[in-house]
Amino acid sequence: MIRRAISILMAAICLAIPAQALAAVSERAVTKTWERISAAAELPPSPVHFEDKKEPNAWIAFGPDKQELHVTKGLMNLLRSEDEMAGILAHEAGHIRLGHYKSTVGRSIAWTLLATLLKGDRVGETVAGVGIGLAESGFSREQEVAADDYGVRLSAAAGYSPWGLFRAMERMKNAGISTSPNGFNSHPPTERRLVHLREFTSAVERDRKR
Repeated sequence: MIRRAISILMAAICLAIPAQALAAVSERAVTKTWERISAAAELPPSPVHFEDKKEPNAWIAFGPDKQELHVTKGLMNLLRSEDEMAGILAHEAGHIRLGHYKSTVGRSIAWTLLATLLKGDRVGETVAGVGIGLAESGFSREQEVAADDYGVRLSAAAGYSPWGLFRAMERMKNAGISTSPNGFNSHPPTERRLVHLREFTSAVERDRKR
């Protein structure tokens, strides 16, 4: 009888807590994930800064003497697993390892959801669209694809699922994030990136099973 009462109470508590809060990736998990990804990529240890912002975003702040990861609470709440977070962080590590950054440049990486936050406001949507495009325009289409591929392999090497980046991208698409083939954005459209990621990740997984 007591067990039944406890079970009912726990179920009620779980229902009372928003699903987003239950599924959020914690700060501790992000820090641990970045440590593992950095080690697998042979990058020097670097701190993680958590930004109290609703828009899903992550970026590397670069300077002559620093290399710091910034992650927003919005991204942590959007993703549902450490594998997904690892996919994104491995993608960012790929930009570093592949030489896509200049040592004195800090760039915002394109995981922004500003358009969603300003939905319904025409001026806001225009500003958000331009902001997302400017953030994304820092890397070429070829560099983004190369970082995707590197990130998939790096995630697997660090002990995470190689499907993390694909699932994170798919989740972003379902949440309303998409890339445009024109304007400020030089990235492949989301559909094209997802197709490539699915095919490349499947190939990586087949290689691992051999």
